[in-house]
Amino acid sequence: MKSFVTLRRHAACTAVLLLSILQPARSAESGAVMAAMPASASSTPAPVGGGVLFWSFEQQKAGYPHMEDQFPTRLVKRGATVTPLPVADKPLELTFKVADQTWTVDDYMARNRAAGLLVLKDGRVVLERYGLGQTPQMRWTSFSVAKSFSSTLVGAAIREGRIKSLDDAITAYLPGLKGSAYEGVTIRQLLNMTSGVRWNEDYGDPNSDVARFANEPSVNGSDPVVTYMARLPREAAPGSKWVYKTGETNLVGSLVRAATGRTLSDYLSEKVWQPLGMEGDAYWMLDRSGAEIAGCCLSVTLRDYGRFALFFMRGARLPDGRALVPDGWVEQATTTTREATEVLQGRGGYGLQWWTTRGKAYRASGIFGQGLWIDPELNLVVVTQSAWPGATDAPSALVRQALIDAITAKYRQQ
Repeated sequence: MKSFVTLRRHAACTAVLLLSILQPARSAESGAVMAAMPASASSTPAPVGGGVLFWSFEQQKAGYPHMEDQFPTRLVKRGATVTPLPVADKPLELTFKVADQTWTVDDYMARNRAAGLLVLKDGRVVLERYGLGQTPQMRWTSFSVAKSFSSTLVGAAIREGRIKSLDDAITAYLPGLKGSAYEGVTIRQLLNMTSGVRWNEDYGDPNSDVARFANEPSVNGSDPVVTYMARLPREAAPGSKWVYKTGETNLVGSLVRAATGRTLSDYLSEKVWQPLGMEGDAYWMLDRSGAEIAGCCLSVTLRDYGRFALFFMRGARLPDGRALVPDGWVEQATTTTREATEVLQGRGGYGLQWWTTRGKAYRASGIFGQGLWIDPELNLVVVTQSAWPGATDAPSALVRQALIDAITAKYRQQ
């Protein structure tokens, strides 16, 4: 499968958003933001310098594990007990081909700037490796992998009765969108990005929507994401056109906050982190209004990314068997729309904030090489943490996909 590569340009969906939000905390503006953060947010910024998109390799290694020290964040608190990740009796031994060269896992870690690699087969650890100074206890930022966490919180809110249905109008929960192009758009269409609302995701254009919307101010406590998105025009009927829109993932965060009355961090802690038995606290980066960036920037340990992937692959059920989301949610979330398949020309697709492939596997993906690869047919999870030289670096993406393909092939042969 080549979907990590052929769809890689979409993994950069947060690029200019990050450029506009994730500026060094020493600036006067971000200093004011820090002063406005609630007590639960990080209050000791120590920037390593430069916008995140342009950090050097040394800055990546220093900054990605400690984003809560660079930018405003909110704690996602773990519970009192930890769900063990058992280690398989037989570890995975692997070499794989990159072009005409044979690579080992050691080669992959060193040459592909990998900070973490975790492979889970049948719920057991068959491979766990760290690089770039990482340890099992250290966090690493997710970038857009966070989108799939945010989507799952919508499912939790539906299960809890806070949101009635995916087919509800988004304006029923976010009245600030009434009278806008979002009239008639459902929550389902927001999640699968077929709202029909016009959006420019060109992260190379300083006048694009993705470059500008993060600068929207909060006035008297207003939600700046809602304010900006409400000004956008409609270009197609709801449900008829797929366009990747970072702003709509942030609207997903606004929806969850409005429906539950909770911060995303607290809701994630209550619904997922504590009952799932995560072994580490996480941190979620905040925007300029003090709200979590729903489409980006959770900081999580490698094993806890793996626990989340296992949980989702098992039907989003907790260790005691309780379902977190409605029946059929995982299938819906990982089934592409026809509109996304058409735009992506059959190379893959997009569900409810999850990328799909041409097979049964699906994935969450973030810039600079972050990823969850989930193959329910093989009961297989591959988690990658990286500090690639570019947000969507093609050579690095090709190597990672070659690794995943080799792992998949090995277990298909057994």
